[in-house]
Amino acid sequence: MSQPFPSILIQGGLLNGAQASDVYLSGGSIRAITEPGAGLTGFEPTITLQAQGLWVLPGLIDLSARLREPGFEYKATLESEMLAAIAGGVTRLVCPPDTDPPLDEPGLVEMLKHRARLLAQAHVHPLGALTAGLRGEQLTEMAELTEAGCVGFSQSTHPLVDTQVLFRAMQYAKTFDYTVWAYARDPWLGASGVAHSGPTAGRMGLPGVPVANETIRLYTLFELVRQTGVRLHLCRLSSAAGLELVRKAKAEGLTVTADVSVHHLHMTDLDIGDYDSNCRVDPPFRSQRDREAITMALQDGTLDAICSDHAPVDEEGKQLPFGEAEPGVIGLELLLPLTMAWARDQHVPVDQALALLTQGPARILKRDAGVLREGAQADLCLYAPEEPWLITADTLRSQGRNTPFIGRELEGRVKATLVDGRLVFRQGLDVLQK
Repeated sequence: MSQPFPSILIQGGLLNGAQASDVYLSGGSIRAITEPGAGLTGFEPTITLQAQGLWVLPGLIDLSARLREPGFEYKATLESEMLAAIAGGVTRLVCPPDTDPPLDEPGLVEMLKHRARLLAQAHVHPLGALTAGLRGEQLTEMAELTEAGCVGFSQSTHPLVDTQVLFRAMQYAKTFDYTVWAYARDPWLGASGVAHSGPTAGRMGLPGVPVANETIRLYTLFELVRQTGVRLHLCRLSSAAGLELVRKAKAEGLTVTADVSVHHLHMTDLDIGDYDSNCRVDPPFRSQRDREAITMALQDGTLDAICSDHAPVDEEGKQLPFGEAEPGVIGLELLLPLTMAWARDQHVPVDQALALLTQGPARILKRDAGVLREGAQADLCLYAPEEPWLITADTLRSQGRNTPFIGRELEGRVKATLVDGRLVFRQGLDVLQK
């Protein structure tokens, strides 16, 4: 971004949904936070945002958003998904390495980062492929990928069957203090399943994915963490039994963090209903007991973050029988209102819920972000917590339309997003410019 930074005054908003404040931005950072109307000597805003009644929040940090470039532009483009991100108040996002080709070479990572910088919207943090081509055989050049901008290394959902290769990867990552991001999926057990193993899948004739698919892999991963000391981040946990293992691993002192998809806070296997392919996800929506365990784990610190697990799928990939449909849902624009709806339903304090979208992910990424304080980077969003909106194909910016929330009304909508102190998105917000 070569243009000069504007001086922006955010007037009268509720800081983190609580204290009414004026926020002053200049030079890409938060210059001051004062009581409403107090003023700041020598500050002349070029842009004033009237934020009365709105929440002023740190920009959200999403730990999983597939941008579908390179290789899957028929599902979505970088432009469409970055617009979806800022429309959802997401100012930083992590993209998995399962593009085509996978992000296993520095040049591919640099190209993606360059394209994202040209759009001048959200910050993009790529994960590098743990093995070449995600084939699970040969380790990638992690040092070079880190230099190119990777924040960690993952196989995404591609199985790494050879535990010797995984062990070597963890040893190498530990040596250079890299983070390994892993999905808790056994490569064999339930590999052909499409729904949670239980009465619903049995009644519908769908092959199941047992909870043991998650727990068996967790036992292996934790033993390798004990042997290597590597920092491990667990992606998209889904079961009560798996969360209990994570809870014990943390109590033991293992260097483990974990996240969950926002959709798993709301949906269970019963929501498959009449074979709705928009509920075809990986891991599958599990039982009501598992969903309740997720809430408990978010409240007691077993889970560190909530993410969108954003994965645009084209109509051809979704308009198929449930068992044949491509897994994945979109969620960048729904991440904040769905999290706030969960917090209201479960009586979770607003600041605790917001931390799971901001401070928690920032700690996992080892970034000084996700907070509102003087001197912090000016990545923020303005949020109308009670504004209703109907989720339709026309109200979503993502190229994907694959969400089970189409046709539903949500409460709470992002009105503006600022990245590096620049207004990159707004809708229905009063703006005064000089």
